[in-house]
Amino acid sequence: MSSGSLGELPMERWMSHLPCALWDTPLFHLAIPGSHNAITYCLDMNDRSPVDLTQPDLLQKLDKYMKPLIRPFVYKWAVTQDCTIKQQLDSGVRYCDLRIAHRPNDSSTDLCFYHGVYTALTVETVLMEMREWLDAHPNEVLILSFSHFLGLSQELHVLLLATIRKAFTSKLCPKTEELTLRNLWASGYSVIVSYEHNICSCHGDLWPHIPYWWANKCKAEALVEEFEHRKQHGRPGGFFVTGINLTEDLKYICTHPTESLKDLVTSTYPALLSWVREQTPGPRGDSLNIIAADFVSESPFARTVVALNEKLLDPSS
Repeated sequence: MSSGSLGELPMERWMSHLPCALWDTPLFHLAIPGSHNAITYCLDMNDRSPVDLTQPDLLQKLDKYMKPLIRPFVYKWAVTQDCTIKQQLDSGVRYCDLRIAHRPNDSSTDLCFYHGVYTALTVETVLMEMREWLDAHPNEVLILSFSHFLGLSQELHVLLLATIRKAFTSKLCPKTEELTLRNLWASGYSVIVSYEHNICSCHGDLWPHIPYWWANKCKAEALVEEFEHRKQHGRPGGFFVTGINLTEDLKYICTHPTESLKDLVTSTYPALLSWVREQTPGPRGDSLNIIAADFVSESPFARTVVALNEKLLDPSS
């Protein structure tokens, strides 16, 4: 198999097209493309929708009293993905970072996603879209990370678990399973749910929280430097995410008033993907596993990550 050929696989079905030599490799030793803050393409544009409660008090006050001026800025920097979940999965994404909220002062039990602002789509709607996609792509495996819960009571956690189980039913992988493609295909499992809450220890189908390496940098060079430092201390044993998503602070936003997060990401993608190409998946201490990014359909991001698995076929790497 020629170098880089895994990156030429059909991205909507790349797992099912991997060579059989990788079918017994644990998923946490594969290179897997991920979507950071996956559900921000549907932020609620309605003025009655508040900014989320994790935002600084000053921003919440400004948004309340100067909404026409402030809200466009919020949207420009809160949207991290502009393609639908099905489009992201078609592009090769197999890990989704899902941040779950219940809107304040909402009398319904509807749950949504959030990042700066709450989403117009509900969690149930998006999970059912994922289920439909999986039905059409039976040998693909999704890793769904539910985290950063905002405004969820114990009762709403129970409701969320029921929604997850209703969407994925027998596709949910129990945490006793061996996580290789061969085993998951044989067992009919295609969804691994990671849940960042102590409730997960009581449920056999909830995997523990997946560590996320977040550099908190707004420059590509600083982000790469941070990850190279972390690699020296060794990778976690199971799944883990390296987030090549840049983080803008208030100073950056104020000094770049005409820009958006997408502008920042687009301008830095070449440097970040150049670093990604140098990485290696596998069990070694300096190996990477899931690599997550913003605007995942905008560049050859997923192909670049999937192509790294070629190195697992070459003993000289």
